[in-house]
Formats: sequence, C-alpha cells, structure tokens
Amino acid sequence: MNLFDVLSLIGGLCLFLFGMNVMGDALERRAGNSLKSLLGKMTTKKSAGWFTGMGVTAIIQSSSATTVMVVGFVNSGIMTLKQAINVIMGANVGTTVTAWILSLGGVSGDNVFIQLLKPMSFTPVLALIGIAFLMFFKSNKKHDTGMVLLGFATLMFGMDTMSAAVAGLKDVPAFREILLMFQNPILGVLAGAVITAIIQSSSASVGILQSLTSTGQVTFGAAVPIIMGQNIGTCVTALISSVGTNKNAKRAAFVHLMFNIIGTVVWLIVFSIAKLFLSKTLLNMSMESFEIAVVHTCFNVLCTLLLLPMGGILERLAHKFVPDDKQPEVQSELDERLLATPAVALERCRVVATEMAETSISAMRDAITCLDNYTPELAESIREREEQSDHYEDIIGTYLVKLSSHQTSTENSAKSAELLKLIGDFERISDHSVDLLEAVEELREKELSFSKSGKEEIRVLASAVGEIIEMAYDCFINNDVQKAYNIEPLEQIIDRLKEQLRTRHIFRLQQGDCSIETGFVWSDLLTCFERTSDHCSNIAACVIDAAEGNMSVHQSIRAFKAGSPEFQASYEEYKKKYALAGANS
Repeated sequence: MNLFDVLSLIGGLCLFLFGMNVMGDALERRAGNSLKSLLGKMTTKKSAGWFTGMGVTAIIQSSSATTVMVVGFVNSGIMTLKQAINVIMGANVGTTVTAWILSLGGVSGDNVFIQLLKPMSFTPVLALIGIAFLMFFKSNKKHDTGMVLLGFATLMFGMDTMSAAVAGLKDVPAFREILLMFQNPILGVLAGAVITAIIQSSSASVGILQSLTSTGQVTFGAAVPIIMGQNIGTCVTALISSVGTNKNAKRAAFVHLMFNIIGTVVWLIVFSIAKLFLSKTLLNMSMESFEIAVVHTCFNVLCTLLLLPMGGILERLAHKFVPDDKQPEVQSELDERLLATPAVALERCRVVATEMAETSISAMRDAITCLDNYTPELAESIREREEQSDHYEDIIGTYLVKLSSHQTSTENSAKSAELLKLIGDFERISDHSVDLLEAVEELREKELSFSKSGKEEIRVLASAVGEIIEMAYDCFINNDVQKAYNIEPLEQIIDRLKEQLRTRHIFRLQQGDCSIETGFVWSDLLTCFERTSDHCSNIAACVIDAAEGNMSVHQSIRAFKAGSPEFQASYEEYKKKYALAGANS
C-alpha cells in the first residue's frame, strides 16, 4: 500500500462520511411528516416504542441522531424516561439497515441482473436523477429527494474508493497481524468503541469495517468484538448531547450507554465461551461485507431480546446513578437538540405556542371579569400571565429564528412564519389585558364610576370581546377555519360598537351625566377592546391563509368580506346579538 493508496483511502473515507451525512439530513427533511407521525405513536407500550425507534432510525439512517432526538424530547417533557428506553432499544436495531444497504457492494456474479444489484452499477443512474431533481425542479421536496440520491451515490462511491484503496493490504503481513490482535475480545471491543466514538456514527464505522473485508483479512474472530465495541462508541454522541439537560434527559443518555455496555458484556462473555468450542478454521475465516451486516443485525437483535424485558431495571438503575436534586428542576420548554429535525421542532413550537395562547386569552378573560369583580389576587394573576406571555414570545420567536437557519420544507417554512405572526398577536392581547386592568384600577383608585347606561354599554362591548377571544383561541388550537371566518363579522361589530359607545359618551358629557376624568378611562377601555378584537382578526387571518396556502395576511379575509352572503349573514346575527339599548341601527 503506497502513498497514493493512503490518499485514496482518506478521500474515500471523506466522501463516505460526507455522503452519509448529506443523505441522513435530506432524509430527515424529506420524511419530516413521517417522523411526526411515527413519534406521535409513542406510548408506554414497549412494542410501540421499540417499533417507533426502529422506524425513525431506519428513515434517518442514524441511531445517534435518533438518540439525540430522544434526549431532547425527554428534556422538553415530550417523552417520559420509560418511553425513551423503548425507543432507544428500537433505534439500535433500526441502524442495522445501513449495513445491509452497504453490503450490496459485495454482490458478485456474471448474470446481468446480479450485476445491476451492485451499487456501482446503479448509483450513477441515481446520481443523474438526483442532479436533475436539484437543477430542474423548484420544489423543496424534489430537492431533498435529489440530495438523498446524491448523498447515497457519494456514500457508495466513497465506500468503493476505500475498498479499492485497502485491497493491497491483503498482501501486507503487518496488517494481518494487527487484525489478529483484535481476536482478543477486549482489544476488539476497545478498537470498535474508539473508532466509532471518533467519527460518532456506528453506521459509518460498520461501513468502514465492511470496506476492509475487500482485503480478505477481516476474520470472524476479530469482526465480532469490533462490532460489539461499535455499539458502545456510538453512545458518545448522546452523552455529549445530554450536557446541560435536566436529570431525565441525562438518564436517557445513561440508559443508552448502559443498554450497549450490558448487551456487549453479556454477549461478549457468551462469544468468549463459544470460542472454546469453535474451531480455529471458523474463527480465522475471512468475512464478506454481507456477513458483517448479518453479525451486526444479529448482535443488536440479541441485545434487544435480552434487555427489552428489563426496561424497568434500566430505569431504576438510571435513577440511582443520576439521582434527583433536592430542588425541583425547571423543564426546558424548547430544546435546541430538536432543531436537527425541523418538522419535530416546529411541532414542539406549536405546542408551546398553544400554552402561550391559553395564558394570553385567560389573562384577557380575567381582565374582563375585573370590570365587575375586581380582586387584588386576580389582578396579580393577570400581570403574572402577561409576563409569562412575554417570556413565551421571546423563547418561541428566538427558537423559530434559529429553526429558519436549518434547511426545511416550504410547508414548514410557511408554518414557522405563521407561528411568528401568531405569537405576536397573542402577546399583544396579554398586554391589552394589563391595559384593561389598569383602567379598572384607575376607576377604583380615583373612586370614579360610569353612569348606569354607560355600564350597560361597556358590558355589551366586553361580552362581544369575550366571545371573539374565545373564538380566536379555538380556531388556533383546533385549526378551525370555519370559526376563523366567523371572527371577522364580529370584529366589524366590535368596531361599530366602539364608535357607537364613543358617540354616546360624548352625548353624556354634553348632558353633564359623565365627567371629563371618566371620559379618559372610557377611551382607554374602548381602545383596549378594539385593539384586542383586531389581534383576534389577525389570528383568524393567519389560520385561514395557512389553510389556503396563502401567506398574504388578510387577503382571504378581504375576499370573504367582498360581497359574501355568509359574511353578511353572520354580521347581521352579531348585530342583533350585541345591539345597544335604544339603538335604531
């Protein structure tokens, strides 16, 4: 093996790792909705969690990425530790799919159909299709599909380059001696663990081992311990990811490590005992790429069969090694580890935005209550929720900006933009709840009061605003487009009521029934209510535009208002419902 072979080996390894990374990232983006669907099926049932972990890992081709996602889910409270354990076990089996794909490179035979099964026969076609998708289509999904194909072609080209570069090692006695050293189980496990820890991918390290089979020097006795060690080395990624997380997330990473260590120790002991009865010929038998895939799969399946029934023990062990603190932990609302899977991160953003919506709407709901039933405790609660809404807007907005730096689909980009608009409206509603509260407190502090007719009028307006905020909340939470359409007629009625109340108050001032001082507070109340209804209209417009794939805010609303019988019917219904006493029109 000369200098040029070494350079080819390095180049092949770089292409292999790059192709695997590109393919994995593109698969994550392309399968974003599938990931959400699979992850939505996670339950406390062991089988469901196991199949979920296996399915997700098979899709994104990386158990390390799946485990990092799991750590993020546990840290965010999306998943319990018990669920995480089952998913982690499934991920170890799902990662074996890569080895089977790579083993196709070892297919041999003169038959044309067998030749077509060889990756180097069909990867040029895949690369051609991939580049065509990138160059001639504008759809993000087509681009992601193209990147998957190009990533796979690059990966296989790198694998073939590595195999060709190391082929000369079959005639190097020193290389054979090195591999014979790994027949010592401890050295083999250490070698597999160290290499995998360095490149942080068990799939990649298995691929490297498969490329070495082209030398004919990789024996059964050496390959088995190395494969076992690779499972331990892949835990490094999850352990690094758990730094700075809460206790349960650290426990998830610890379970991943314990699962692989226990599985390796048990089956390594079994293998060492079996070696006493196996012939030297079998142990020294050179392995093919396909056989590496078989051993890799069998080992991971055996580990799962051994430890899946012991999930409870692993959970207790994790609690023992990572004990709870005396002070309760603050749970992370949005974990940056989820950014690696934009579809899942966006779904988590919506969950937190839902919590924000509830906080903001409940603050306004209670502020309206304060008009007639003010208490200091209720006032303090409203201010606390307004601060919570500010916090929510800050963390969600920051998170969505970070998410925008990751490649994601057009659909997810649109949803991200929708959420950014929505959280701004919910935050402003919570601000207006405090404005409304302060107006009520000013009335109390200055011992001011409205006239009897003024109180009745403000109750009518407050009732209409109370209905519109509930409708806005429901249409956002349930993505209810029909309810969103019903908001605009009510918003128009609230605008109309505001003008009527302003006019009537001016008349009372002229008659001497109200003071100038109460007039200032009256104006503040009308402004709070009118602006709150405007933000509800914005929320409805976002829901409608998102449902119709039109991100031009209010365009759908304008089209609905322009001569729509449904709009006019709803408008007339609300007009009757919120008619003021003595009103003629």
